[in-house]
Amino acid sequence: MRALKCGNKMLDLSCPAVMGILNVTPDSFSDAGRLYTRGQLDQSKTLQAVEVMLADGADIIDIGGESTRPGATPVSIQQELDRVIPVLQAVKVRFDCLISIDTSSPQVIKAAAGAGANIINDVRALQRKGALRAAADTQLPVCLMHMQNQPSSMQKRPDYIDVVAEVLGFLEQRQQDCLAAGIAADQILLDPGFGFGKTLDHNLSLFNSLDQLAARGQPMLVGLSRKSMIGELLGSAVDERLMGSVTMAVLAAQKINAVRGALILRVHDVKETVQALRVWQNSASAHGE
Repeated sequence: MRALKCGNKMLDLSCPAVMGILNVTPDSFSDAGRLYTRGQLDQSKTLQAVEVMLADGADIIDIGGESTRPGATPVSIQQELDRVIPVLQAVKVRFDCLISIDTSSPQVIKAAAGAGANIINDVRALQRKGALRAAADTQLPVCLMHMQNQPSSMQKRPDYIDVVAEVLGFLEQRQQDCLAAGIAADQILLDPGFGFGKTLDHNLSLFNSLDQLAARGQPMLVGLSRKSMIGELLGSAVDERLMGSVTMAVLAAQKINAVRGALILRVHDVKETVQALRVWQNSASAHGE
C-alpha cells in the first residue's frame, strides 16, 4: 500500500483519492458565491457542504480563499486569511478529515498549518517569496502545479514549443528546489495544471501524456473538473460539464494506473466521481487488470 504522510494523518494512495473542492470565495469560475449569504460567507452552508462531500466519499477537503480563474485578480493576504482560517478551524472541530489548503502565500501556509491543515496545494508551485521556506517548515506534503504566467493573464495567447516537455521540465526543477529546501521526495505531489495558461490542444497533449508524467514516480494531482477544455469539447456551459468531468476523471485514473502511479483527483462533483471510480475499479478487478 502506498501512503502519504499528512501531518498526523495518512492518506492511502493505493487507489485514486478524491479531493473535494471548497471554494470560500465569491468569484470562483464554477461555483461563485454559493456559500455566501447577503455578501458574507455563511459558515452553516460551508460546513453543510463539507458534510455532504465527506458523506459522498471525499478523501480530502481542499479549502481555497483566492480565485485563480482566468482573469482573476489577487486578493490581499488578510482577505485570504480571513476567508480560510476560520473555515479550516471550524471544519477541524466538526469533522475528522484530511484538509488541504489551496494557497500561494507563505503567511497563509503558516497559519493554515498551525490551524491543522494536512496538505499544501499551490498553483504557483511555491514560487512566491518565502513560500518554499514556509512550506518546508511545516513538514507537510506539497503539491506543485504548473501555470504559465498568472491567473490575470494566463489565457492570453499561451504559447509552448513542446508543452509536455516544458511542463515536465518546470515540475522537475521545482521538485529539485523543494528537495534542496528540505522537503522529502515522498512528500511532493505534481500537478500539470490543466487550464492554467494552456489552450485546448495544450491540455489534450498533457492529458494524453499523463502516463509519461506519472511514470516519474511522484503522486499526481489532477484537476479537470468543469474546466474550459471540457466546455470546448462539448460546447457546454460550466454547469453542464458533469458527464465530461467524470469521464475525464476515470480516463485519468486509467492512464495513471497503467504505470502504477498514485493519483489524487480534485473535483467539484464528489459523489458522481466516486461512483464512477468504483465502477471502473470493480470492472478492472473482475478482468484481472
